[in-house]
Amino acid sequence: MQQAPEWLNQQTPLGLTLTQILSITIIAIIAFLLERMTTRYLRRFAKRAGLERSVSNNLILTFRILILIGSVVSVIRVGGLDTQWFVAFSALGGAAVGFASTQTIGNFIAGLYLLATRPFKVGDYVRLGTIEGIVQEITINYTKILTIGKNVVSVINLQILQRDITNYLYETEEATNLYCYTFEMGFDHGVSTEKTAEIFNQVFERYRHMLPKKPSYMLTRSGAFERVYMVYLYVRKPEEIFDLRPRIGEEVFNCWDKERSKEKP
Repeated sequence: MQQAPEWLNQQTPLGLTLTQILSITIIAIIAFLLERMTTRYLRRFAKRAGLERSVSNNLILTFRILILIGSVVSVIRVGGLDTQWFVAFSALGGAAVGFASTQTIGNFIAGLYLLATRPFKVGDYVRLGTIEGIVQEITINYTKILTIGKNVVSVINLQILQRDITNYLYETEEATNLYCYTFEMGFDHGVSTEKTAEIFNQVFERYRHMLPKKPSYMLTRSGAFERVYMVYLYVRKPEEIFDLRPRIGEEVFNCWDKERSKEKP
């Protein structure tokens, strides 16, 4: 068998032979092509399967990490790197693990848990503790929420699992979804219960033609100083909550104030 030319076995200033450098270069090219092909295939697969963008992105990220790990292992073994290079890679990995705190690892696991259990999906109207709005994106680290103030809030996934999660999705039909958003309204005893009921029905009737179901209400608690009602608002598009909730609330309060001024002695 013909031996390789001696110049290929000469060491470079980096301590590697030209043969080793050539092997590492080939591995890098193969890894790059494999990453491109895998990414392209997974994007097509996600499109055919109807996967959400956040899920497909996390799937692609996982395969990229696997390809990177495989490439590093191949460089160490096939490239013929000596023990010093292996120790260097180990030290780099140890440093990375050292910088990753317990919270970071827990947040990563929480992200995987949310993607697997799917308590909500992109487009749903949710309440996460004190934050509520429309889910814009779900990633491994953060969940982004569009609030009623038109601000996008990024909530750490680990914090989401520590909060109460409310998904306002009410019904899922073949073509569209129905959301039932609830909010409380409190009044003092300046207006009778019967008149307050008339005000609710009067205002809700104005929105009957705009909504899939007429809004409704229920008296949840009554104390010495106030009565609290729960309002049920049904919409097809979560964005409508941003507009309808303040409008309906303002109209009810305005009618209630007018009636209260009439009943004052």
